[in-house]
Amino acid sequence: MTTRTNTSTGRPRTTPVTVRVPAKVNVRLAVGAARPDGFHDLANVFLAVSLFDEVTATPADALTVTCEGPDADKVPLDRTNLAARAAEILAARSGLDPLVHLHIAKNIPVAGGMAGGSADGAAALLACDALWGLNTPREELLDICAELGSDVPFSLVGGAALGTGRGEVLTPVPAGDFHWVFAVADGGLSTPAVFREFDRLAEGTEIPEPQASPALLAALASGDPDALAATLANDLQPAALSLRPSLAATLDAGLGAGALAALVSGSGPTTAFLVADEEAAAKTAAALEASGTCRATRIASSPAPGATLLPPS
Repeated sequence: MTTRTNTSTGRPRTTPVTVRVPAKVNVRLAVGAARPDGFHDLANVFLAVSLFDEVTATPADALTVTCEGPDADKVPLDRTNLAARAAEILAARSGLDPLVHLHIAKNIPVAGGMAGGSADGAAALLACDALWGLNTPREELLDICAELGSDVPFSLVGGAALGTGRGEVLTPVPAGDFHWVFAVADGGLSTPAVFREFDRLAEGTEIPEPQASPALLAALASGDPDALAATLANDLQPAALSLRPSLAATLDAGLGAGALAALVSGSGPTTAFLVADEEAAAKTAAALEASGTCRATRIASSPAPGATLLPPS
């Protein structure tokens, strides 16, 4: 970590700053063998979708976090929250005290494999940077994001990107417009637990180097939902289904309702359904809710912009 003194010409704000940040779906998550540091090399094709959290940063006498929205009671409000960690790291690098109140308006499923916590970290970072008038260079913000977690850099960038390394090294890729339905499961799944189950299931087998197939990248760029449906894949899906077998019924229900493809989103337990258009999205969401195999559904489109400062209200 580098430390710098704040020499910005920007001025700290006295009014709140709000940042909107998207959820993500992994249209291809290729997982390599466990590395000596315990992480896995990935070829992770991220796609930002139009489910958003909003994080508001307000000057305060101490660092505090509050949260509202679906499953807000499951969001940690201490310094383990990535939003709080983002504020701490940015303040430390800039020679400041993290005197900020962070309020999270939660709409991204919690512990659902859609990078909700990572999104909040990226949003808080951008909000605090604006609140404190730092004008931190983009590359340094991305460096802090990578320190916070593997998915956080993409939450800042949005759109569509190939993530390599742990997923934090991003290369933007072109993406057409797609429509999605997400089925929210009861409870969450721990990402580390899913990776441990991946390692257990893969024990004794040779795991190939992770790659994103040219066919998938071409389909993503084309905007053709049928072509993309034929190439979606998630190497963590067997591990997620092993830990939560009930997700198989949700996947079947969505496919039975006419979805073009279904997969577990990231480490789960949210499941993602690629559909042809808005009409198909409404039909699939209604069928999933009627099936009793999920707690709720969300309809979204992609790609969506990354973390974005909202104008003052």
